[in-house]
Amino acid sequence: MFNKRTLPLAAIVLLVVACSDVQEHTAPAVHDRDSVSVMTSYGVNTLISDSGVIKYRIVTERWDVNTAKNPSRWSFEKGVFFEQFDEKFHVQGYIQADTAWYYDQKKLWHLRGRVRIRNVNGMLYESEELYWDGISHEFYSNVFSRVTTPERTMEGTYFLSDEKMTHYTVSNSKGSFEREDMTGETKDEASKGAAPADTAQHLAPQRPQLTKHAKRQ
Repeated sequence: MFNKRTLPLAAIVLLVVACSDVQEHTAPAVHDRDSVSVMTSYGVNTLISDSGVIKYRIVTERWDVNTAKNPSRWSFEKGVFFEQFDEKFHVQGYIQADTAWYYDQKKLWHLRGRVRIRNVNGMLYESEELYWDGISHEFYSNVFSRVTTPERTMEGTYFLSDEKMTHYTVSNSKGSFEREDMTGETKDEASKGAAPADTAQHLAPQRPQLTKHAKRQ
């Protein structure tokens, strides 16, 4: 039997043993800041200026800004729509894509999924991937692209253009053209895929691609 002095000591030992069997269920600490956006905006409809002049309207369902990723980027994973303006604020065309990333340090846009561009002249560009270089002021793509104008349609696996989509090159191309556009060729010869005068007859040099880090989405 326990006496009055040993009973409290036995209770303390049992309490210590019982507490030593308790397991804590805690989540691991989050150390990877790479997945954390510093800003997330929903239902965005805003104007973007360049050198003090309003040039674009951006409409998107979700806009994430992440400066921790390498390279830093803006993400538009719910789609994006641009309207382009001239200096008098007249609409010059539009750009749209299912997904887009903007690498702010490189001034480079990467557009993916149902990319569509229409300019003021009615030219329509269609592809599944397009890069927009804000430093060289060029669009380029290394995947299948289609260019449709009121006069003709061209298709190819390489595309390069200025920002206004008025001077462009389509390589490895094929297309159909109006009879009056052809010189010294029959309509049957045109259907074989002869390239128009402003289409490169050889493979254009490949545009620089993103680095390994930049390709991580």
